[in-house]
Amino acid sequence: MRIRILAVGQHISDWAQDAVRGYLARFPRTWRVELKEIRTEPRAGGMTPAKLMALEGERIQAEIAPGDFVIVLDEHGRDLTTTEFAKSLAGWMSEADRLVFVIGGPDGLSPEVKGLARATMRLSAMTLPHALARVLLTEQIYRAWSISAGHPYHRA
Repeated sequence: MRIRILAVGQHISDWAQDAVRGYLARFPRTWRVELKEIRTEPRAGGMTPAKLMALEGERIQAEIAPGDFVIVLDEHGRDLTTTEFAKSLAGWMSEADRLVFVIGGPDGLSPEVKGLARATMRLSAMTLPHALARVLLTEQIYRAWSISAGHPYHRA
């Protein structure tokens, strides 16, 4: 299985980078999970949020291949329990060679990127910092793997 996490922003805290790397290193070889950082558009220069999202959206779209199953993280997305997420992940995997999760930038995601989504979900009803969203998503993908593999990481 191939999973790619596209996350807008290239400067996150060391603790978050360490946590994401730690979870990525735990996956078995049959699961290739990677994080690709997308450069944030500079917020100087008086550009509107829509223009900033559009420019970041172009960079996101350049990383999505035809046939990818795109899952957008959005505050208005579907709430999933951990077991629902594991079941959804298994279903999505049966539909595509690669899953692509997209975490937007400070202003969110452009309508064009949202339009590519075959699924939309949220990690929490609370607003999360982007670094924490990366950690949480990576951990939940790992937990979903552990559920499907019968690994003892998930003990519920």
